Amino acid sequence: MSVRSVVPGLWQVPIRYVNAFILDDGDGLTLIDTGMPGGHATILEAIRSLGRAPADVRRILVTHCHSDHSGGLAELKRATSAPAFMHPVDAAMVREGRALRPLSPAPGLLNRLVCRFLLPDAPTEVEPTAVEHEVADGDALPGGLRAIHVPGHCAGQIALHWPGRGGVLIAADAAANAFGLALSPMYEDLSEGRRSLARLSALDFEVAVFGHGRPILSGASKRFARMWPPAR
Repeated sequence: MSVRSVVPGLWQVPIRYVNAFILDDGDGLTLIDTGMPGGHATILEAIRSLGRAPADVRRILVTHCHSDHSGGLAELKRATSAPAFMHPVDAAMVREGRALRPLSPAPGLLNRLVCRFLLPDAPTEVEPTAVEHEVADGDALPGGLRAIHVPGHCAGQIALHWPGRGGVLIAADAAANAFGLALSPMYEDLSEGRRSLARLSALDFEVAVFGHGRPILSGASKRFARMWPPAR
C-alpha cells in the first residue's frame, strides 16, 4: 500500500480519492480522518506498515461529517479504543449517523461536473458512533495541534495547524490540491468558505496537506495568501 511521509512524524494515507493522516508526536499516534465506510481496513494496514499497532492510536480527529472523512470512524474506534474529537456542529451529525447537508458546486465547469457525478451517489449516512470530545475554534489539541473552525465547505469543519516542522496546515476540505491549489469543488456556503480560506492564509505554515489532492511541501502559506489574501 502507499503511505507517504509528508514531514517527519506525519504520514498521508490515500484511501481511494480521499486522504487520511497519521501523526506521531512521541506520545502515541493521532489519526486524522477515517475515509469512506470500509476505509478503516486501509488505515489499519497503514498503521501496521509503520511498525505500529492499532492500540498505539491515542485519539481520532475527524475534520468534518462528510462520509469520506467520517465513514470509517465507528470501525476505527472499535479497533483502537481511541476517543473521537470533532467540532460540535458535525459531532451531532455523526452521533446520529448523518453525513451530509446540502452542497452546491464552486464556480467553474470542472466543479459543476464533479458535483453532477459525485453528489447523487454521496452517502448521506454513516454508522452512528460516539464522539467523546467537542473541539472549539482555537483549542489546543493533543499532538501539539491547534484547531481552526473553517466553515463553508461544511458547517462543522475544522482545519489543524501543527507549528512543528516549519509549520504544517492540515486543511481538510477547506481547499483542494488535485489539479493545483483551488477551492474545494463544493460548498455549503461559498462566501463562508472564502472567509475561512482568508483566515488560513494569515497563518504561518511551510507545508499544507489536503483531504483531496497532493501535499504542498514548501511555501504553502505564501501560495494560500496569493489565492485568498488574508483579511486586513
